[in-house]
Amino acid sequence: MFLSSTDTLLSDDVAALTNAPPVWPYQARYRRLAQALAEELFGALDEELHPVVLLLALPAEHTLSARCLEPHARALPADHFAGAVARGRYLQDSVPQGGYLDRDDLTPAILRRRQQGRGLRTAVQEVLDGLDVDTSHVHFAGWPVLINEHFIVTVLRLQRKALRAHPSLLPDRYYTDGRPLAASLVMAALYRFNEEGVKNLSEPEPGAGVVGRPRETEELLRAAGRAFLDTPAQALGLDPLVAQLFTTCNTISSLRYEGAEGVGRLLLGRRHHPNLEEIFALTCPTPLTDYRAVRKLLEMTAPDVHLLADGENVYALGRQVGHYDATREDLFAVNFITHYAWELQHASHVLMRTHYGLPGLPRARLSRASFRRDLKRTFGLTEAPKVEKLWDVVFEASRQKHGTLLVITTEALAEADRLKLQCTLIEPVPLTPLITRLVTAIDGAVLLDPEGYCYSIGVILDGTASGRGDGSRGARYNSAMRYVESSRYPCLAVVVSEDGLVNVLTSKREGGER
Repeated sequence: MFLSSTDTLLSDDVAALTNAPPVWPYQARYRRLAQALAEELFGALDEELHPVVLLLALPAEHTLSARCLEPHARALPADHFAGAVARGRYLQDSVPQGGYLDRDDLTPAILRRRQQGRGLRTAVQEVLDGLDVDTSHVHFAGWPVLINEHFIVTVLRLQRKALRAHPSLLPDRYYTDGRPLAASLVMAALYRFNEEGVKNLSEPEPGAGVVGRPRETEELLRAAGRAFLDTPAQALGLDPLVAQLFTTCNTISSLRYEGAEGVGRLLLGRRHHPNLEEIFALTCPTPLTDYRAVRKLLEMTAPDVHLLADGENVYALGRQVGHYDATREDLFAVNFITHYAWELQHASHVLMRTHYGLPGLPRARLSRASFRRDLKRTFGLTEAPKVEKLWDVVFEASRQKHGTLLVITTEALAEADRLKLQCTLIEPVPLTPLITRLVTAIDGAVLLDPEGYCYSIGVILDGTASGRGDGSRGARYNSAMRYVESSRYPCLAVVVSEDGLVNVLTSKREGGER
């Protein structure tokens, strides 16, 4: 029987697993560090993914038994993997392994290891797919690494519902060396995570080093973003490793033209695509890598007129026409939202949203369920009428196009008096959606209490820097972070950015920010 994340093994089974000797000295440390990295990386994409890292040990010799090493309380049923190594050997010899077999720059030993690794990982994934039937989660097998006569496989568990909530491209696209192209940003992050694991397990003392420090999470996300953009590049007939679409879009979005932010749409499709209509063409197409020239051309776009590019050059201005067959996956849109913010879209679905070079998944502007949890955790507030009243206020604020900031604190009256020289005091008034729309139209924070009463508007917040700020975010986000971190009272801040991002920061760090 397969164990869910909430199930536990029987006490005898737990004892047996706990008393089993580790395969290598730093086994437990490696899994803890890998778990921490997974939580940082996938939590940044979607906190509902709830990643769990597990370790499998598959003996190279059939005289030993397969084992699930870590963690014991969430173990995979080891007996299901008893034949995985034999199955992997069959697959490596009988199943095509990809284009890298034709390369003459790889030694026979490297080719053999790659064939062996791919065959074993495929065999493990087959078992995992069978175990995942009718469960709330899904497992992904990492690349096996041989340690002390055992193939160590790092397995990542993600929640199925959260994974399916985000649109994805079709799978089964590959680089010329046989590596899979990512069908989504989550899968691209998964591949980067696996690479970090293999790198650490391949060291002289596996697990003794550090598997991705928290500050490196952003680097892994950017690497995932670059890798994901390789997929539309290949769909356009380009060499993914040469196209560099991620860097191109980031750079264009960062440029201003005569002080103005770049806003507009770039349609990526081959010339003469049946769903693209040219309004006028450029005699000399402009390379996408001529960033300033493309940024200048972006000024000519309108809501119904876009730049047309084939992935290498902008060749015309035009529009999308007719009914696009999404299964073709050869027409993409890059929407430049505001300064240094853009998104990748396919068939009206946003696949990735990038802000200051950091890619992320499109999310609802605000989650009602998450907001309720934050209110309960921060203020112990569970009364439905009060919760719904605050939700209406926050939801209205989240629609403010120019961004805004709400601060809910138990000491709103006292804080309004303390900050009276840097805010506009008002007579206490219960906020309604209408009043919320009015008071969030100006700069500064809106200060209210958990009862929904507002005491001051246009507040310039203070606070002590905590070291947890984000240099890629603006003053509104970082001032809210400083204030919340410094507050002596239960406090919650809702930060609405101009590009549509909504963050909820709380003084209770359990569960983090939304």
